[in-house]
Formats: sequence, C-alpha cells, structure tokens
Amino acid sequence: MPVSAEVRLAQALLFITPLLWSVNYLAARWAPGVIAPHALALGRWGVAALVMAAFCHRELIAKRHLIAAEWRQLLVLGALGMWICGAWVYIGGRSTPAVNIGLIYAASPVLVTLGSALWLRESLRWPQALGIALALGGVMHILFKGQWSAAALLRVHAGDIWIAAAMLSWTAYSLLLRAWPSAFGTLARLTLIASAGVLVLLPFSVWEALAWLPTEVSWRSASLVLAAALLPGVGAYAAFSLMQRTLGAARVSMVLYLGPLYSAVVSWLVLGERIEWFHGVGALMILPGIWLSLRR
Repeated sequence: MPVSAEVRLAQALLFITPLLWSVNYLAARWAPGVIAPHALALGRWGVAALVMAAFCHRELIAKRHLIAAEWRQLLVLGALGMWICGAWVYIGGRSTPAVNIGLIYAASPVLVTLGSALWLRESLRWPQALGIALALGGVMHILFKGQWSAAALLRVHAGDIWIAAAMLSWTAYSLLLRAWPSAFGTLARLTLIASAGVLVLLPFSVWEALAWLPTEVSWRSASLVLAAALLPGVGAYAAFSLMQRTLGAARVSMVLYLGPLYSAVVSWLVLGERIEWFHGVGALMILPGIWLSLRR
C-alpha cells in the first residue's frame, strides 16, 4: 500500500522534532545579556498560549464555566511546567553548557516511569528498573563530571542544579497530568496551563526586572521569545501530537532517545561547546536506560 503524505510527514518529524527542542537549549545559552530568564519564560508561554488559543478558542468559550473547577490544578501545573521548567532552565543555562541541559533532561521520562509505578500503581518490570538505574547513574556521572571517587569533595556546577531541579519538576508535571482528569481536550488544557503559568511568572518577572536583571528591549530579545515560543513550544508540541496520532506512542518514543544526541551536536556546531568524555559515558548510560525503562 502506498504511504500517505501524513505518514511521510510524521516519519520526517521523528528526526525534526528533537531539533525543535534543541532550540530551547540554544535560547537558554543566548539569553544572558539580552533577556532575563523569567522574562524569556513569560514571553515564550504568553505567545504560545495566544497561538494555541487561536486553534481551540471555541472549546475554551464553550467550557469556560468549567475552568473554576480546575483552577487550582491549572495553577500548580503552570508553576511546575512553565515557571520551574521554563525560567529555571534559562537560569541554569546562564552557567551550564547546553549539552548538559539536554543530557540531564533525558532522565525525565525514566523518572516518570518510576513515579508511575510508585504513585500511579503502573507495572514495573525488571528491565525497566535496570533502565531507571542506568539513566540515573548517567545523570549523576555528568553532574559529578565523571569523578565518582571525589564526589564528596566535588563542587557540582550551580547551573546543573537548576537544570536538575527543572527536570524533577517536569517529572512531577507529567505525573500530575496523568493523575488529574480534565474536562478539556489536550490543546485546550495546555492553553489553560500555559496561561496559568504566565500568571505565576508575572510577579517573578517584575521582581527580576526591578531588583537585579533588566531585559534589553530589542529585536534580539523579541527573536529569542518568538523562537522559544514557536519552535520548542507550539511547533514541537504540534509535531508530537501528529506523530502520536499517525505512528503510535511506541514508535514516537524514539524522539526521546534522539533529543540528548541532537542537543550535544547542536551545542557543538552552533555554540562551539566541547563534548567531554564524561558526556559520552553519561549518554551511553542514559540512552539505553531510557530505552529499557520505556519498553513494554
């Protein structure tokens, strides 16, 4: 049977979507001196919410009376997914390489698997447990820069701590999305969560601008906001939805394996960041760990 145009597009997006996600790591490294971390996160999710609302506004209007029943959940999810997973990544990106961001974030789906087993009572078999141990070991190997024997004396980079905290927050966000039912469709719910995240980000952005880190008003700052909103935000999300609908969740999971590799290559090509030996060892532990933990 001939392959449809939608299937061909979905297959191509398997290799394009990780590149879209990598743009967020580049934005985190380009932002210092141009736009403050909270301002970038605020602009990113504000623009993303407006774009997504254009496609689901009818549902939002029809179900507006149901928002009151979910506002607390939306606020928690907005804080986890847009504030901590947004601004904190940009704070960490001021001092840690983009390759570290990609590799540390790669442990998130593994922790989601572990949390699903412990909290949501989903089954966990021994290959998944082995994968969790491998992936977490890989993350720790990167954080310790391969110096396990001197771990007690080693100073872990502050930027890596911000990224690790954001990764844990994303894990909590993913688990709560599964645990909390919603009356809204996927896109409408994400639009509401992004809007709640903007509300959470707003006071922090004002404090940031007044207290310690003003934002440059320029085409450069506007370009970073638009790039972060449209490519790793709306673009990657829309691509992921299309791939899941067309190819199925199991095949789309390969995007998770490609993400850390793309971030390393993009960081090397665009930012000139060095790929150290401990990055390679960490990747060799994280990637098989993800594969094992997501096996069915």
